[in-house]
Amino acid sequence: MNLKAIIHEAEEGGYWAEVPALPGCLTQGETMDEVTANLREAIEGWLSVETPEGTVTSKDQVIELAL
Repeated sequence: MNLKAIIHEAEEGGYWAEVPALPGCLTQGETMDEVTANLREAIEGWLSVETPEGTVTSKDQVIELAL
């Protein structure tokens, strides 16, 4: 899966980043390497959040999609 992130220079120094496709997925770092590493961690955390399962009946189909 490929996601685009926007890295901004912070006014107080360092950087902060956001992932537009994942609302609320934000992070920061003092260096470009640090903010990039933190981005990976933030994305993994965002994607691992459990969401409640919907009600599935015998007439429904459940599929998995690889992105």
